[in-house]
Amino acid sequence: MKKLLLVTMMLFAVTVFAADTIKIGALVDLSGGTADVGKPYADGIKDCVRWFNENGGINGKQIDLIAVDYGYKIPNALATYKEFKMKGVVAIHGWGTGDTEALTKFVAQDKIPYVSASYSEHLADGDKTPYNFFVGASYSDQTEAAIKFIKDNKGKSVAFIYNDTGFGRSPFFPDGENAAKKLGVALVDKQVVDLKALDATAQMLNLKKSGAEYAIVQETYMATSTILKDAKKNGLTTKFIGLNWTFDKPLMKLAGDAADGFYGVSPFAFWDETNVEGIKLIREINKKYHPEVKEREINYIQGFSSMYVLLSAIKNVKGEVTGEAIKNSLESMKNFNTMGLTPPVTFTKSVHKGVKAAKVYKMEKGEIKPVTGVITLE
Repeated sequence: MKKLLLVTMMLFAVTVFAADTIKIGALVDLSGGTADVGKPYADGIKDCVRWFNENGGINGKQIDLIAVDYGYKIPNALATYKEFKMKGVVAIHGWGTGDTEALTKFVAQDKIPYVSASYSEHLADGDKTPYNFFVGASYSDQTEAAIKFIKDNKGKSVAFIYNDTGFGRSPFFPDGENAAKKLGVALVDKQVVDLKALDATAQMLNLKKSGAEYAIVQETYMATSTILKDAKKNGLTTKFIGLNWTFDKPLMKLAGDAADGFYGVSPFAFWDETNVEGIKLIREINKKYHPEVKEREINYIQGFSSMYVLLSAIKNVKGEVTGEAIKNSLESMKNFNTMGLTPPVTFTKSVHKGVKAAKVYKMEKGEIKPVTGVITLE
């Protein structure tokens, strides 16, 4: 009888705990091809959840974050999604483009909102992918911003450099090609460089032959550093513009002086922009949670920003927290203030990319400086 009573009490405690928490799944890459940006991003989403929990959670309920390292492998993502569903998550924070796109039909069928770190334009159409959202300018929009910058600076030719994954191809085909044509900038070359490439000599020699004045890069830090070092070694005069996953101080550490003059497109605030309210908060959080950390990459800020938007949407749900209710709450966001970490976020029923603006920055002598104002995108 005592054993039965004990088991009953334990089951009751588990049930009460489950009822008093909000479960959110998170796919993170700590060991795969994008781990160099995945680790700080994962830290950002975890710290955002911790900060929410320490400040009342969501309407008095604590957030139970179930984070899984899936190694940037689509089969692992599919298997983990099934686990999340069994555990009763109400929303998921995802990661890569290939796996996010592979899961779109499942999250729509199961009505589980999925906010990703992929900014693929394929995920922005609320009619086609009704449960997918992202906080940021899409890769396609970032590419258009880069091409606008090229045209404004009298550039006439551009090349695309990317890895042969869904993430790598997403900005350029067909949207980047169409943007170049629309803006009258000739697309003269395309080069594929693996995410973990340690040598890009052949690709840089081909790029040199093409005569491209500018090259837009869709990689992460490791491959981008290889590209810049091999471009410098081989005497290229091409100017490089990276999309958001290429551009921050970790690249400077990897590429050294080869990073000088590198441009980047970003819809997110940087750690050193201390006049931004959200950066002030993130600095305070890190001083408390991670006193040994002196500086954070923009990827951490991306993760924090994205989770902040998702949790804020859940907090605004009236009544039972269901996937459909969270979706409706996200779609009601208009000019939502992320404390300046991003431009104001707006979702609608048909448009699920939250940001349509970015700036172009430049690396010079170990510093990152904006070289344009806000570029508003369609």
